[in-house]
Amino acid sequence: MIIPAGFFPPGEEPEPGEFDCEFNPEEFDVPPEFFEAEELPPIRPLCEEFFAPGGPLRQAAARGGRPYEFRPQQIEMAGAIADALSEGGNLCVEAPTGVGKSFAYLVPLIYRSRSRGRPAIISTETINLQEQLIDKDIPLLRELTGVDFRAALAKGRHNYLCRRRLSLLSGEQRDALLPAPSLALDLDRIVKWLERGADGNRDSIDFRMEAATWNLVCCETGNCLAKKCPFFRNCCYFKARQEWESADIVVANHALFFTDLAMRCAGGNAGALLPNYGAVLIDEAHTLENNAAEHLGLHLSRAGVIATLNRLYNPDSARGLLMRQGYPPELRGAVAEARDEAYGFFTPYENFLAERGENAREVSDPARFPNRLSGKLLQLCRALEAEIDEEDDASFRAELEAQFSRCREFIDAIDSFTSRSIPESVYYAEKDRHSVVLHAAPLNVAEILGEVLFNQDFPVMLCSATLSVRRSFDYFRKRTGFRNGKTLLLDSPFGPDQAKIYISRNMPDPSSEHFNAALAGEIPRFIELTHGKAFVLFTSYQSLRYCTDALRDYFSESGIRLLVQGENLTRSGLLREFREDIDSVLFGTDSFWTGVDVPGEALSNVIVTKLPFASPGHPLIRARMARIEAEGRSSFTEYSLPEAVLKFRQGVGRLIRSRSDRGIIVLLDRRVLTKNYGRLFLDSLPYQFEQM
Repeated sequence: MIIPAGFFPPGEEPEPGEFDCEFNPEEFDVPPEFFEAEELPPIRPLCEEFFAPGGPLRQAAARGGRPYEFRPQQIEMAGAIADALSEGGNLCVEAPTGVGKSFAYLVPLIYRSRSRGRPAIISTETINLQEQLIDKDIPLLRELTGVDFRAALAKGRHNYLCRRRLSLLSGEQRDALLPAPSLALDLDRIVKWLERGADGNRDSIDFRMEAATWNLVCCETGNCLAKKCPFFRNCCYFKARQEWESADIVVANHALFFTDLAMRCAGGNAGALLPNYGAVLIDEAHTLENNAAEHLGLHLSRAGVIATLNRLYNPDSARGLLMRQGYPPELRGAVAEARDEAYGFFTPYENFLAERGENAREVSDPARFPNRLSGKLLQLCRALEAEIDEEDDASFRAELEAQFSRCREFIDAIDSFTSRSIPESVYYAEKDRHSVVLHAAPLNVAEILGEVLFNQDFPVMLCSATLSVRRSFDYFRKRTGFRNGKTLLLDSPFGPDQAKIYISRNMPDPSSEHFNAALAGEIPRFIELTHGKAFVLFTSYQSLRYCTDALRDYFSESGIRLLVQGENLTRSGLLREFREDIDSVLFGTDSFWTGVDVPGEALSNVIVTKLPFASPGHPLIRARMARIEAEGRSSFTEYSLPEAVLKFRQGVGRLIRSRSDRGIIVLLDRRVLTKNYGRLFLDSLPYQFEQM
């Protein structure tokens, strides 16, 4: 069973924001040929010719791209993608760094576009890759291939301005509707931005703005008037949707893709977010299981509930939709009561986490947590529904209906969580920086994806630099349900002499109470080998903080700048400073193990402080392991170990990004030598190692 993506109210939804909705291409001037599939011409020969010496790719440098390099792995991958597109079968490709996988899949998709059939979807994990594809790779390949095709970047509607909502906030009720008077200046800037010809895309805003302001004027689920809206023909979101519908290649992120997939499973293509695609390419596919578990599950947060109720009426500021003249004070009282009860509903879960000092904990007995919130929300919905029926202003009524729908969704989500009605799922509470979140995550992701993704009438192609363990796809197949297709394991184009592995002789076992102190003693020894230029990758924030505090004076005295995750700079800011200060050192945890590209001398040293085994304390990890054990198999051998190997490969893969890169990899976890499974980590790398 797949849970529709209806439980993402404001404040809790994953990027790209709020989703809906129904789209009819007949409302726009979309050429009919984009919906009429033609016979697909042979594209493998075209791909092989493109990448071959003397082919069109040789002209890349003259068109602003990188100098041409002949890469046999790239031709092999492009040919396999071409065959999958022609034959309609699925494909799973491990393409190590340096293969040029983006071009290897884009070129076959571009030649496929000549058929003018259903578009191809490219789904990626990171914004950086989406921007690279749309802004750099695709324009260059359009010139080099000579194919006239259309490409579009698909985003959730939360990323687009709603002209109707902006107009509503600019009217006579402005003071009552704004949560804070300080946001008025932001609104004025948005109006001027739009007057300068902006397309309404949040990413094109060139001024600072409070997130709360954008939440008031963006497109949202449930309050769109579609063709009845006076701004429909100039709607920022539907103009973007028109581009998607007429595109041959649509680039999206995993959040949007999997939310769309869930909605298709729940109600067919009628309410889908993305066009009716005819091929899917999932890049950065090593995150496939976790993304599917996250976006096909249930999420309910205190922040989301409070944000919705505050939109109706915030008793702290005496602002909100219901401050409009004519609404009875009893209705605002009902909102205030529901708001108080929302805090009361989530507080026991917060205390439940605090009992053991945990950030996440499985909820196995929901009966111990009282639920008076659903009753208050139901009372509010009944009162609100009566007022909506009497509201003559269509724009204002749409705003009220959106909040009404969210309150109903909260009631359904609470019922699903407390009754544990979603089968084969783990139910848990989690504390993040700002809120308490209740989750129901499916444990049968492989079964779900095997049917709804890999058993369709179109090819699904997966690629990543790290999908295999000991050169086998067996683990990835089991976890993701990949079937009905072939696998391809490409060799690395880099040489084994480009890096060397050092394993510290001096480190105790990670279970030792002296491990962090030993880390602080060993890190400087290896930093000095490259005079900085290093990533130091931690598996816990606690260990990172210990070493940061212990080594801050050392770095200051050495003249080496220390950049630390979680201090003053954002992730992108840390990477920018690291690239610019060539001798700097960056301490990072989970997010720096993957998706980071720092070619050249600036990154010459990757220090792995500890093998990246996932914490068995997290409810989702523990539930996955328990499921394996219940089937009579070893959860360590079949889950923990291969997951750690894949993440290890991702982390050390930050080092060598081009044929000119050189560097060292340092392992401060001696289990690679002392445990019988350690060789699996060393064998996953092509480099020689020595103890030091």
